[in-house]
Amino acid sequence: MRRREFIALFGTMATWPTAARTQPAGRVVRIGCMGFGSSSQDAPFREAFREGLRNLGYVEGNNFQIEARFGEGDSDLLLGVATELVRLNVDVIVTAPTR
Repeated sequence: MRRREFIALFGTMATWPTAARTQPAGRVVRIGCMGFGSSSQDAPFREAFREGLRNLGYVEGNNFQIEARFGEGDSDLLLGVATELVRLNVDVIVTAPTR
């Protein structure tokens, strides 16, 4: 992932409501990540995302959890992926940039 893409991703996080960014202690924020490609293609994005969250003081498994789903290169599957994340009642859905 290029630095510009990473910065753009965290720029979108700035638009989250303040209440969502400052969750009470003990609250685990569930983040839905969806990507067009496969899990392996999306791995660098997810790792950069996790690192950014760690730099902000979040600890995976402690105050955030990632639910990742993928379209496996088939755009027809993306609606189902998004629907599944909504059914899981995640707090926010983040998408990976496409090339």
